[in-house]
Amino acid sequence: MASTAPFSTTSQIQYSAWPSKPPSKSSKPHKNLHFLSNQAPLTPLSASSSSSSSSSFPASLNPKSSRNLHLFNPLNDSSHDHLLEDRQSLENLMNLELRESDQIEGGKDEKRVFIQDPPWISALFLKGMQKLAHREVRVAFKDIEKRKYNLLRRRQIKYETEAWEGMAEEYRGMVREMCEKKLAPNLPYVKGLFLGWFEPLKEAIEKEQKLQRGKKHKTAFSPQIESLPADKMALIVMHKMMGLLMVGHEDGCIQVVQAAVQIGIAIEQEVRVHNFLEKAKKYQRNRTATDDEDGQRVEKEILRKRLNSLIRRKKHVEVQKLVKSDEIKPWGRDIQAKLGSRLIHLLTETAFIQAPVDQLSDAPPDVRPAFRHRFKNLPRSPGQKIMKRYGVVECDPLILAGLDGSVKFSIMGFYFPAVKFGGNLELPGPWLAKHMLVPYFPMLIPPKKWRSHDKGGHLFLPSYVMRTHGSRKQQEALKGVPRNQMQRVFEALDTLGNTKWRVNRQVLDVVETIWENGGNIAGLVDRADVPLPEKPTSEDPTELQQWRWSVRKAKKINRERHSQRCDTELKLSVAQRLKEEDGFYYPHNLDFRGRAYPMHPHLTHLSSDLCRGVLEFAEGRPLGKSGLSWLKVHLANLYGGGVEKMPHDARLGFVENHLADIFDSAQNPVDGKRWWLTAEDPFQCLAACINLSEALMSESPHSTISYLPIHQDGSCNGLQHYAALGRDTLEATAVNLVAGEKPADVYSEIAVRVHEIMERDSTRDPATYPSALLAKALTGQVDRKLVKQTVMTSVYGVTYVGAREQIKRRLEEKGHFTDDKLLFSASCYAAKVTLTALGELFQAARDIMGWLGDCAKVIASDGQPVRWTTPLGLPVVQPYYKSERHLIKTSLQVLALQQEGTTVEVRKQRTAFPPNFVHSLDGSHMMLTAMACRDADLRFAGVHDSFWTHACDVDLMNRLLREKFVELYSMPILENLHESFQTTYPGLKFPPLPKRGNFDLNKVLKSQYFFN
Repeated sequence: MASTAPFSTTSQIQYSAWPSKPPSKSSKPHKNLHFLSNQAPLTPLSASSSSSSSSSFPASLNPKSSRNLHLFNPLNDSSHDHLLEDRQSLENLMNLELRESDQIEGGKDEKRVFIQDPPWISALFLKGMQKLAHREVRVAFKDIEKRKYNLLRRRQIKYETEAWEGMAEEYRGMVREMCEKKLAPNLPYVKGLFLGWFEPLKEAIEKEQKLQRGKKHKTAFSPQIESLPADKMALIVMHKMMGLLMVGHEDGCIQVVQAAVQIGIAIEQEVRVHNFLEKAKKYQRNRTATDDEDGQRVEKEILRKRLNSLIRRKKHVEVQKLVKSDEIKPWGRDIQAKLGSRLIHLLTETAFIQAPVDQLSDAPPDVRPAFRHRFKNLPRSPGQKIMKRYGVVECDPLILAGLDGSVKFSIMGFYFPAVKFGGNLELPGPWLAKHMLVPYFPMLIPPKKWRSHDKGGHLFLPSYVMRTHGSRKQQEALKGVPRNQMQRVFEALDTLGNTKWRVNRQVLDVVETIWENGGNIAGLVDRADVPLPEKPTSEDPTELQQWRWSVRKAKKINRERHSQRCDTELKLSVAQRLKEEDGFYYPHNLDFRGRAYPMHPHLTHLSSDLCRGVLEFAEGRPLGKSGLSWLKVHLANLYGGGVEKMPHDARLGFVENHLADIFDSAQNPVDGKRWWLTAEDPFQCLAACINLSEALMSESPHSTISYLPIHQDGSCNGLQHYAALGRDTLEATAVNLVAGEKPADVYSEIAVRVHEIMERDSTRDPATYPSALLAKALTGQVDRKLVKQTVMTSVYGVTYVGAREQIKRRLEEKGHFTDDKLLFSASCYAAKVTLTALGELFQAARDIMGWLGDCAKVIASDGQPVRWTTPLGLPVVQPYYKSERHLIKTSLQVLALQQEGTTVEVRKQRTAFPPNFVHSLDGSHMMLTAMACRDADLRFAGVHDSFWTHACDVDLMNRLLREKFVELYSMPILENLHESFQTTYPGLKFPPLPKRGNFDLNKVLKSQYFFN
């Protein structure tokens, strides 16, 4: 019986004869099938040659008939082309009919020959079919990935370009529904406020637009106020105003200058996107139209076809280039401030709020403006006591009450009910955060590659490679630098932006549970305000004064809590929006010194423990043996409390001793023992507990997939860079540039020196040395934590005043000093002693800092800013100029805009240059490491002096970051800087380079605790 599956190894085929076919002359013997070689001709099979060595069949199946059988062509190889050719030949053979059907039917004259397929036929065929199948699977997978990417890209474009339009349509629909049904929709508090303000503000803007069109003598902002539809403009004004009140209000108010400029910037940004989309739609609508003007018809038709083709293929960058000639010019601060002021004025005239409904029924409705413009005395700078009179926009206390607690309110005659949240009425801004339009939201697709100073990052939102904050000199330097000089900087930013993140849902669930229950643990702010003290019944002036101070302090604490609650809500709202996504990306850019930052402002890995605990890599990798150990070390580091300063073996032992606590934390984080709450970084510690618990409870811990970023942090990284510059062996040893049995702790060493100095001072006579009493009071208060921040920031230019404030905060936390005057005096003395101890231990670093400051003073005294180029080719210009006031008249008030002047601030240029230069070096080190990790196929994230990757890749990243540090400081950095100063400022004389030591940088390669 003939088989229907001719290529099966078990098939048998019945034929009366094999047709003859000569072997192909071009055939070559198969390398593994010598018995099929055609180097010698095969003879026909006969009954007498049953054991012929040239037969291609098993001896037991050799036919005994003398009929000539077909001679197989040898297969050249198993490639796809040859396989198909031989497959076709075999199919032809298998489909041949027997020559004489009557002989088959009789079965008497001819003997039937049953021949089994040779094994190599099936093997080669199956191998070829497997390749075909794999190729088809790969093509299908790529097609799926492409479709998925295109879908995400469309969502990203829509978010960047149509967010305000979509929100405007939503509000228009809600207004129609409310008017038709005569019923207030069930809305969150602030969204209800927006709904009530939306229609009146939109109508006021439309009226203003119409008024501006009819004027002969138009105002300066007349073209700009007509550049957007009124509904979009109204939404931007409301959202920006409430956003500013959330994150930066002072007693429920915001300075007019700040609010006006921010609103003007937001309007201009949306105008650019709106204009681009309108022009693209116009070109698309006119694709069939003809142009009758001679000389332009052909050119415009080509442009239309080109544009339509690009739109169809989603080549948005090229489309932007085609319409770039029609883009609006930058408005400038004057126009932004004038337009913003007018829109704020309209908001104050149209936005109203009504008091709660539980007032007396016979009282008239208490409807009052939601915002008021007034003048108020405020500190010139945060933390300063010098007051100045500023124009502010103040929101009604009911709005703040709505942000910090649910209240009933009335909008357009409809009452919106209170909403319970978390079992109580505490409601610090969650609804506002969830419905705010967050700027520069994380991207759903990898960011655009950086090509120039303003090309890269987001698809349509304005993106700049550096945050210049209006510094004209820095902007000119960036625009004038050749692209190839900045290539490595662009590549590093692309590498950071291509790291894919996702939300750790388990940690997020824990955060939300704690937040709903009132916060106040794990570093979360208390959701309840501090109660204000009651006024005393006594008329004693001292008692009344004490009460006033207590009230002022309580109000200050409540303002700080409100700001922190709003910040937490913004972070959680972003996490909520992203938790269902497979992954997202953070486009990065630089500050003027060359340090990289995500462009998104809220939920990032550069932020707090809350953000870092909620974020993880979207790509997981098996732990491996080394990865499991690094995960344990990472958990010990996050726990803190001095554990992170132990040798690695001791940290591993610490984790082994707390495995029961770790399992309990992972399995029952809210209602269990909650050991993770005792960690210095509780939410990150919880994420590590969950990952480690999952690994240890699995059958194969080493193959457990881990998404957790493992941190490797520098040891007082600023001093590490100074030690590498100065080549001082003692300083290098103090900051772990040299291998040791355990990590060197520079903070503890400074604390010991401070304690020794204070003990010595405490023995002196208070009559001749008044600080002796302070030394006695502080002797038992000095520890690592007291001096850590001052030591850490000393290399970044911390002043005596800054050190005093840092130490004062630490002493306040200890609670040893209750008298404010004594606390201040103790802080002054402790700061002085700490800076003295630093100077004794890090003399070489001080010499380099002094040389850098002296060079900056020479340059600034000549009226020029300090400028240099980083090792990666980034031009840096210090932006410290004396600001100039520029007065502009608006409909609200006369605004005083602070603009960059032409006179440099000599003192600021001098004091800021040493820390800024070191920041540019640590930024260069991070970017060099990022590119090296990219080339090694590692996922990398950087937080200045903290480098992150998967647990299994930590060993490789450690090697790379050490190699790049040695590579960086093998360059003559100070010599190059000195030479560049002489070239850039040829008429100035600079001091000679400071003396340096002979420390061997290659020792860094073997230092286990350099980064750990």
